[in-house]
Amino acid sequence: MWRMTRRQLFWLKTALHIGAASPLLLLFLAVNNNVAGGDPVQYIIHFLGKGALNLLLLTLLVSPLARWSKQGMLMQLRRPLGLWVFAYASLHLVAFFSLDLLFAWQLLLQEVVKRPYIVVGASAWLILLALSLTSFKAAQRRMGKRWQQLHYCVYPALLLVVVHYYWSVKSEIIEPSIYIALALLLLSLRVRRFLPRK
Repeated sequence: MWRMTRRQLFWLKTALHIGAASPLLLLFLAVNNNVAGGDPVQYIIHFLGKGALNLLLLTLLVSPLARWSKQGMLMQLRRPLGLWVFAYASLHLVAFFSLDLLFAWQLLLQEVVKRPYIVVGASAWLILLALSLTSFKAAQRRMGKRWQQLHYCVYPALLLVVVHYYWSVKSEIIEPSIYIALALLLLSLRVRRFLPRK
């Protein structure tokens, strides 16, 4: 059976970084060339948010894909993908606070009351922050078993993100519903891990 080599993994990681960074360049070009729609601010915020969600789904696809293809080296893609998820989520948050609220802290509480899905999204971001800060091998060695327990939090983070997306959409619910279905499908592939063994 074919086994992935380290050289092939290196090029796969390179393609991953290029693929994750390219949409940011496309976003810059769209805004700079005035083709970001009638509301560029919302275009930027939604673009970054959906980018984070897509990458998060891709991150959770790595484990079942590695098991199915019997290519254990694919598991090494989870950390760079996870860091890109956090990067997009952070840019999404910064874009909302800077472009939508114009750094007005006093408006934040009003927005939270008016749009409580912000709390859901912020909760997911805090989980992603914790996962990113502890994604390195040094943290894994220091934390021991607690590391895995913490990183299981990626599952509730995914649920929070898709709920945040669904709740934030005012009219179109088909696409958010598809994302919810994809999230539930990916989570269902992991149910056995948490069931008591006989």
